[in-house]
Amino acid sequence: MQDRLRAIFCDHLSIVRGKYLPHSKIADSGTRFCRSTFGVHYDKDLLDAPGAMMMQGLPDMELRWRHDEIRASWDERTQIVIGDLYDDAGAPLGLCPRGALKRAVGDWRKRGLNPKVGIELECFALQADDEGRLAPYDAPGGVVYGTGPMTDPLRFNDAIWDMAEQLGFNLEMITAEFDSPQFEYVLTFDDAVKAVDDIVLFRLMAREIALEHGIILSFMPKPIAEAGGSGMHVNFSFTEEDGGNALSSGPRGGPEHMNDLARGCLAGLLHHHKGLAGLIAPTANSYQRLQPGSLSGFWQNWGGDHRNVTTRISSEGGAKARLEHRMADASANPYTATAAVLQAARLGVENGYDLPPIETGDGFDNTDAKESTAIDLRGAIADLKADGALCAAVGPLLCDNHIYMKEKEVKKTKDLEGDALRDFYVYFV
Repeated sequence: MQDRLRAIFCDHLSIVRGKYLPHSKIADSGTRFCRSTFGVHYDKDLLDAPGAMMMQGLPDMELRWRHDEIRASWDERTQIVIGDLYDDAGAPLGLCPRGALKRAVGDWRKRGLNPKVGIELECFALQADDEGRLAPYDAPGGVVYGTGPMTDPLRFNDAIWDMAEQLGFNLEMITAEFDSPQFEYVLTFDDAVKAVDDIVLFRLMAREIALEHGIILSFMPKPIAEAGGSGMHVNFSFTEEDGGNALSSGPRGGPEHMNDLARGCLAGLLHHHKGLAGLIAPTANSYQRLQPGSLSGFWQNWGGDHRNVTTRISSEGGAKARLEHRMADASANPYTATAAVLQAARLGVENGYDLPPIETGDGFDNTDAKESTAIDLRGAIADLKADGALCAAVGPLLCDNHIYMKEKEVKKTKDLEGDALRDFYVYFV
């Protein structure tokens, strides 16, 4: 019997927070939390961040949901729901990342277009050794595109797959990634808010099921220094009122066949490349992943079927036409990251930014790109702070809070290296 409700939201640090409510509350449509959660850092430091009202009595905010948003969870006793945050006066809370995504969707819908999103999540599997220290999961036969017990001896991914199907997640695939023990999870395209709701719930479910097998599933950008990085690629397209794919100009895709909408979106993503990094690669650890020649979104460039550019236009046309933005990692809040990508793309369409030429280099030893992300979190946050148009589009209060918290994070992590830096984040991301 499902006798309780788990009501949750994904906060400024991409930490899922919530509470259990009794069965008698399932018919309700809201519950309250302390608003100053948005001033709490990874190390539980309480900070007077913009909007958090830490020094004004730590007042309430309300989490609200619709009853039809309640769904079954992986705990047979529990139903689960993601809600939106409101301030104590009943107005939408400007700090709410899910609200930022809904605003981005609304801005595109004003243009007669509905954003569709598909997110690719990469992660590493870690285990505690005999002394309690985290070490890579022992998968001796792990290879890129690996499947079967040599890649996952404990078969925890089978348990994740079975539960995902039981709960109605539309899985595109599960596979081993380039470095062992690295895995990738992909859900199919859906309306933007539903797609991100699903990825937040799937990520939470995957971590909790893996934990039952003794695995810490880490979505950090680079939890193993000598291995590669993990990204959170944001794929997107738009449907028109008649249901057609607005990014498609026919049955064939790729740079040779892209339309004006695709060009505008690409121009916006390149124009706001530096500012985007501060929102979608938002930890000190992110800049161990964001490096030249790392297939990670470092360079300000675009291309066709080219995995060493930041924005990739699919070679598929028609209903499958899409853009793939490859910079984000899952230390970012998925709602904020998706909102930021959609808003940067919209600004390109509306402001008519110039689109630089396509990347012709290999991305390893040579590139046409002249600009890149910053090389560290300090620089990325400075770039975000300087990008007033992007901050205004994503949400001024959310960005002000984010910038404040990340400037504090720069100071908190400046002397951390190796496992100490990893452990600052690993149990949260």
